[in-house]
Amino acid sequence: MSTATALGKGGAPRAGRREVRLWTCACVLAAVLAAVLLVPLLHPLDEQAVDMADKLHAPSAAHPFGTDDVGRDVLLRCVYGLRVSLLVGVVAALTATVIGTAVGAAAGAAGGRTDRMVMRVVDVFSSVPHLLLGIFIVAMFRPGVWPVVVSVGLTHWLSTARIVRAEVLSLRSRDFVDAAVSGGASRLRVAVRHLLPGVLPQAGLAAVLMVPHAIWHESALSFLGLGLPTHRASLGNMIQDARGTLLAGDWWPTLFPGLFLIVPTLAIAGLAGVWRERINPRRRSELML
Repeated sequence: MSTATALGKGGAPRAGRREVRLWTCACVLAAVLAAVLLVPLLHPLDEQAVDMADKLHAPSAAHPFGTDDVGRDVLLRCVYGLRVSLLVGVVAALTATVIGTAVGAAAGAAGGRTDRMVMRVVDVFSSVPHLLLGIFIVAMFRPGVWPVVVSVGLTHWLSTARIVRAEVLSLRSRDFVDAAVSGGASRLRVAVRHLLPGVLPQAGLAAVLMVPHAIWHESALSFLGLGLPTHRASLGNMIQDARGTLLAGDWWPTLFPGLFLIVPTLAIAGLAGVWRERINPRRRSELML
């Protein structure tokens, strides 16, 4: 059997598994987006409302995910909490990607002493744990969505800067860049016209992979009481509030917010993995964000 035949037979099952994973993740993500867009229109949530007569009811036809310790519908609050998490995740990921792309592209294009100085600054910030630095930033503001966005965005651009810089350094050695420099193009023109378009696929992939990370970061801050106000529907707040009920044997106020946190992030990560394999099929390692 020839090598090409062996590779062809091995590649077909792999391609089939990739397509199954792609469609599964896409369907899950589509259902999530439909829920967070349509449910608030059909069922507005009063975040201050409580009903002590209806507290801690197990999942039923009236409340598919049960009710929490003050009688609020867990399913409705999960949807609203996921809506907030997706907003924070997407905006924070875009913010971090823009900052990281700008810093990484500038360092890689400049080279020399500028590159070394910028990367030393990146190393200094990387030495501080993301969560600790995020707590420091968000503690300077009142609890709310936008302080969390700022916190996540300012602590997650470092890996993108490294990825973009490495890609720029690789592109600088290509023949078309040498031709542009030989033709008299300025360093800025080379960076904007030739280097930056070449790093956009990797930067976009980094942004998608950063969304699940940002969602978990927001939930961790809310769980610690430093994210959204405690009365706001947030997955981190819901898990924090449900700790006492879990010890008492009421599992649903903890289980369902946890699933709403895990399943969408796995779907987004799965789509990003398929994208990574398509833009760079030879690289099997994960981008560590």
